[in-house]
Amino acid sequence: MADSTITCPNCKSDIPLGEAVAHRLREELAADFEKERQRLTQAISEREAKMASERRAIEERSRAVADEISRGLDVERAKLRDAALREAAEQSALAMKDLQAQLESQQKRLAEAQGAELELRIKQRELAEAKDAMELNMARKLDEERQRISEEARVKAAEAEQLKIADKDNKIRDLQEQIGALQKRAEQGSMQSQGETLEIALENTLRTAFPFDEIIEVKKGQRGADIIHRVRTNTGVDCGTILWEAKRAANWSADWPTKLKDDQREAKADLAVIVTTCPPAGLRGIGQVDGIWACETPFAIAIATALRQGLVATANLRLQQTNSADKMAMLYEHLCSVSFRQNIEAIVESFKGLKDQLDAEKRAFAKQWKEREFQLEKAITHTAALYGGIQGIAGREALPEIRSLALPM
Repeated sequence: MADSTITCPNCKSDIPLGEAVAHRLREELAADFEKERQRLTQAISEREAKMASERRAIEERSRAVADEISRGLDVERAKLRDAALREAAEQSALAMKDLQAQLESQQKRLAEAQGAELELRIKQRELAEAKDAMELNMARKLDEERQRISEEARVKAAEAEQLKIADKDNKIRDLQEQIGALQKRAEQGSMQSQGETLEIALENTLRTAFPFDEIIEVKKGQRGADIIHRVRTNTGVDCGTILWEAKRAANWSADWPTKLKDDQREAKADLAVIVTTCPPAGLRGIGQVDGIWACETPFAIAIATALRQGLVATANLRLQQTNSADKMAMLYEHLCSVSFRQNIEAIVESFKGLKDQLDAEKRAFAKQWKEREFQLEKAITHTAALYGGIQGIAGREALPEIRSLALPM
């Protein structure tokens, strides 16, 4: 089929109708396609921009919700921590009030017990002083009565038996001399053995009580006292010498102080002491006889401690003031004075009284001490548990460690 033609009104040329229409249609279709493509591209861009905006909005809302939830959790956590701290503080306050009440009650009972103990001690001292005074008076009266009775009995016996024994005096005298000789021999052996026992006991006691001092035994047969006691400090400084004479006999001999003075001068000792089981009349415990210290056996360590302290003090003064001879003479005069002897006796009596009181107090207060110890341990344990519970809730930063409740480093 032949294509139809149309004539151009201008140039009068024939133009095929099918080619012109197709060209125009192609141009129109191309323009429409380009417009549609641009519209779709713009729509897609707008949709992508809208989706990105919506995504950003969703993310912002998610972050806002997460922040709000976190803030809410922080507020709730703070509320719970404050409530726990308030509860723990209330419990701690109640426990501390209870402990304070217990401590006040215990302190009150302790004060009452101390007051009662003080009154008891005062009464004990008064009773001890009264007892000592009564014993002293009784001893004096007994001595006077014994002497009076002995004198009366001697006079009466002499008057009654004077005529009866006149014819037997020679025989009795001979027998008495023989018996006296035998008794003297027996007593010499027995007294020598007993004296050696007392000397050994005194020597061991001095060595045990004063380990830094030098205790020298004077061998039997050698001239001098029984024991030479060289006083030394723990640094080895020589402070002086004490001579010890142990006497275990039935009666006191007036020759003992004179003989010990000679031994003291020969040994150049500072002091001399007689420890005896038979003190002279009028001496009880510790005293001086003719310028020589004398004591009964139970008071040997007491007088040794006092005299040794005096020698140590003298040596210290000698080291500090080597030219103070006057002070040395004054100190020696003080050691030999009646007041010093009385002070030693008072110290010994105080030691004995304190020993008796301590024994009584140990028995009387043992139960109370055990109960107080149990209560204190219980209070400390509960306090540590209470503080540990609060620290576990609040943390170590809020409540630091207490040194007395922590383990040693």
